[in-house]
Amino acid sequence: MHLSALPALRSRWHLRRATVSGVRLPAITAGRTELGWFLTGPQRGNDATRLRPWTDGNAVRPLVHGGPYFGALAEALARTGPGDLVLFSDWRGDPDERLSDHGATVSEALADAVLRGALVKGLMWRSHLDRLRFSNRENRSLSERVNDVGGEVLLDQRVRSVGSHHQKFVVIRHHGRPVDDVAFLGGVDLAHGRRDDADHQGDPQAQPFAHQYGPTPPWHDVQIELRGPAVREVEEVFRERWDDPAALSRLPWQVLPDEVHGEDRKPGPLPPEAPDPPEAGTCAVQLLRTYPQRRPGYPFAPDGERSAARGYAKALRRARRLVYVEDQYLWSADVAQVFAAALRREPGLHLVAVVPRYPDQDGRLAVPPVRLGHARALQIVRAAGGDRVQVLDVENRDGVPVYVHAKVCVIDDVWATVGSDNLNRRSWTHDSELTAAVLDRRLDGREPRDPAGLGDGARGFARELRLELWREHLDRDDDDGLLDPGEAIEAVRSSAAALDAWHAGGRSGPRPPGRLRVHRVAPLPLWQRLLAAPAYHAIVDPDGRPTRLKVRGQH
Repeated sequence: MHLSALPALRSRWHLRRATVSGVRLPAITAGRTELGWFLTGPQRGNDATRLRPWTDGNAVRPLVHGGPYFGALAEALARTGPGDLVLFSDWRGDPDERLSDHGATVSEALADAVLRGALVKGLMWRSHLDRLRFSNRENRSLSERVNDVGGEVLLDQRVRSVGSHHQKFVVIRHHGRPVDDVAFLGGVDLAHGRRDDADHQGDPQAQPFAHQYGPTPPWHDVQIELRGPAVREVEEVFRERWDDPAALSRLPWQVLPDEVHGEDRKPGPLPPEAPDPPEAGTCAVQLLRTYPQRRPGYPFAPDGERSAARGYAKALRRARRLVYVEDQYLWSADVAQVFAAALRREPGLHLVAVVPRYPDQDGRLAVPPVRLGHARALQIVRAAGGDRVQVLDVENRDGVPVYVHAKVCVIDDVWATVGSDNLNRRSWTHDSELTAAVLDRRLDGREPRDPAGLGDGARGFARELRLELWREHLDRDDDDGLLDPGEAIEAVRSSAAALDAWHAGGRSGPRPPGRLRVHRVAPLPLWQRLLAAPAYHAIVDPDGRPTRLKVRGQH
């Protein structure tokens, strides 16, 4: 149904779900703002999922950097006990990664929850080999350590060829204490290198990385904490994947090691779902996902799902003043075209993007395909927006580049996303991804109260997330000059120019405040572009869409 066909009496509705005899029932009540920004159920493009279009009444707290996230997760896991349920999914997990300087490791925190009587279930990606700089050994070790004490953590390779499970979330449900139910999701893996903070000195437990980032690479990332009905939605994402009847791994060279190690190859039962946790805040939350077309198809997404791509495309149609992005992989022409279309349509729209200065891997074979896709994407958005586009990277106060792993977008201080999906074709079509789009009903009363002029008003969560990130990047203690998009854009531009000039001048005199620098990409020679293109399209940034959508250029 087209939105214009909705009768006036349904112009305000709100999505809730009740449970009657175990059946999940959608109920309707919400506002026009959500209809303008969020995908409706049909717009998700996947009728097989049990997810609601969105939920209201949620509390959403940003956890900027792995250190604060790991601390919050450790506290939440420590409060679990008999009858509680812990569900998690991850791309990489290092069992010995510490959640605090002297606290429990990842495997200890999960195992302790099991020993206190909680039911712990996990889905770790069945990774490629370690010699390819992936995490096969680490993920297997984490699963074994938790399973040895009675948990059930499975290695999951139910993906498309050369694909991965990239979702990073934890759900904790409390028996008899639903007010304490919580979920975490975003870009942070339970892995080495992630436990950093705003000072960006890096995680003492580092992982192999590109040499430009030093021995303990500084790491910038974002996770969110959810409380309220959205917790049950994140749980549903886990349950749909857990109940997939496809074999966890089907390749002979994977099956044999599983048999040798006595690996669990069939998921055990999950307990019945509990009702929604009580409302906890003012935020509407829509979960956006990616699943590829796969054979056999996912029961909950037979043709795949591309709601992350669709959600961005819909929200960008409302962008008027400022789109702010932090992303690890802004390097796909397909994705860049979506942002470019918004820049061409709105002559007053600006794009500010923060990306890594260097790829995460060294090597003559690894770097050219990455640089090829990245250069193409930047060329597209800069051609559309000219000087309205600022692409920047980050360094710490010692001048060491900071690896940007966050996946964040804020549009006009209204709609905001935090999740696992990067701005590339792989994340929008090929790997499993999970992102939360947030619309806060709480208005920010500071001027400008309605930056885009569409009547939506500045929303508390979106504005506060952007300001927290910009205060860090600009070395600010307050929000002076950062509220109005026009002033804020110039503050970023002048800060980056000053730091670039200081470096160009031999670092003479006091270092100017701020950590942002203009991002520059050296052009690849023609011969490297020609050699890198096949690897880029087949391996680095593959396309997981059905053929008919590839031909039409649709998601």
